[in-house]
Amino acid sequence: MAVARSLILAAAAFALAACAGSPEPKLQTAGAARPSAGPVAPAAPTNAPEIASAAPVLHFADLPGWDQEDHAAALDVFRAGCGVAKDPAWHEVCLRARDLGPQDETISRAFLETSFSLQPIADDGLLTGYFAPEYPAHKTRGGAFTAPVRAKPDDMVILDLGPFDPQFQGKKVTGRVREGKFEPYPERAVIEKTPDKKALAWMKPEDLFFLQIQGSGVLVFPDGERDKALFAAGNGRPFVGIATAMRDKGLLDGADTSGDAIHGWLAEHRGKDAEAIMRLDPRYVFFSLQPDDGQPPVGAAGAVLTPGRAIAVDPSKHAFGGLYWISAEAPALSGAFPAYRRLAMALDAGGAIKGDVRADLYTGQGQSAGVEAGRVRHKLKMVALKPVVDLPQVAQAAAPSAPAHPVP
Repeated sequence: MAVARSLILAAAAFALAACAGSPEPKLQTAGAARPSAGPVAPAAPTNAPEIASAAPVLHFADLPGWDQEDHAAALDVFRAGCGVAKDPAWHEVCLRARDLGPQDETISRAFLETSFSLQPIADDGLLTGYFAPEYPAHKTRGGAFTAPVRAKPDDMVILDLGPFDPQFQGKKVTGRVREGKFEPYPERAVIEKTPDKKALAWMKPEDLFFLQIQGSGVLVFPDGERDKALFAAGNGRPFVGIATAMRDKGLLDGADTSGDAIHGWLAEHRGKDAEAIMRLDPRYVFFSLQPDDGQPPVGAAGAVLTPGRAIAVDPSKHAFGGLYWISAEAPALSGAFPAYRRLAMALDAGGAIKGDVRADLYTGQGQSAGVEAGRVRHKLKMVALKPVVDLPQVAQAAAPSAPAHPVP
């Protein structure tokens, strides 16, 4: 191990230069169905720079759909997840929200409009969706269950670049030491050709592929046992979506490259044809298993993910615990909801979620959530909510006719 450690440290200077423009993806959250990173991702930086914007100041009344928002539900979600924020101003607003407790629509809306200002984020972006899947699995290989669920390899080394140079804080490289050299970890095609005698479970290949895109999920065994498959590590390769390639090859109708359509094609062409398509994505995810406790998934920020209210973001652009108004329309996939307009919290991260105006909406658990997630590919506008310093009392902001609600 001493030799390996020396080699790794010797490779740090090279790794810094190589990774300066392409940080290792964390949890995969974008793509056909999720790119939704597994909902559970490895820890991501919590202190991110604020987004600079030259856009004009907005008022809440200017937000499309604000009058139709369920403000009480939005405040409930904020109150539950705001503890992950590190900024003192966010901490203050979080305490105020928790002191206020559950309220009706009038008080909730008044609190939000009084406690935050709006900061537009310029340009249009992309909204996709992800979910927490449930897939059948076997303890042994047999029949259609030929794909091993692999644990994190013993030879994998994840090198944190932050200690070598502050500008690389939060950036990592993944590799292994072979023949005296620190090298990148192999891509999907190489890993899949390597026999695994210690498989955690066995799945249908297309199910495992989608589990890796999501980053986590639940495995259901024939005897009724249920285990959570949790993200353990990735091979450090960038995620490459297969939808475009399948469309360009004429394998799918250009108007239907949803997650369902992709999963269905892979299942129908299980074997060499499907393997060739899946190997276009070099990224590979390893898992750990633990008994399913029935609790909802937790995101990279360490908070429970609320369906329809949690988003995965680029943590180098947005701090965890941030609150955003998302307005997404013009869906690219058939069968999709026409628009998503709501308050959502930044509670997760993903390898394919990069940039200021890029988000992955968590749609929930199970098959129906997966169908929705696989159809989310909408043009996105985002507005960041920023805490207001020296907040007035919420009671003063509410309408005079609003009923009194004692603080719990």
